[in-house]
Amino acid sequence: MSRCFIDTNIIVYANDARDQDKQTRALETIAEHMKSGTGVISTQVLQEYAHVALNKLHQRQDVILRQLVLLEGFTVIQQSPALIRRAVEIKAAYQISFWDACIIAAAEHAKCNVILSEDMNAGQFYSGIVMQNPFEWARG
Repeated sequence: MSRCFIDTNIIVYANDARDQDKQTRALETIAEHMKSGTGVISTQVLQEYAHVALNKLHQRQDVILRQLVLLEGFTVIQQSPALIRRAVEIKAAYQISFWDACIIAAAEHAKCNVILSEDMNAGQFYSGIVMQNPFEWARG
């Protein structure tokens, strides 16, 4: 069974009621990968979610803490010096942001086949991992 890395934007949409269609799709995506055991996130994703939840979504602390505990149900890749070095290599190889390169390095470390993200180019391969945008239907 292939593993999917879930980028922060998917988790943020799951917690943002301003776009009901994206929220529903994000919740379905998260539930699917949680149930099947195929979902992977990183400590970076947890940090980014907490930051957005506090500062942009203005969620209550208790809600954020419950969400973080739920997200720990995924395989969580912890950032390490080796992953940071790998991210620097990926950034240089693909000319992308350092933070996107960190996501790719974590997904590569977890042996993911797919990264689910709205922020990176759908269909693009990075380090053998394909980018998929679960919200592509919303563009049409």
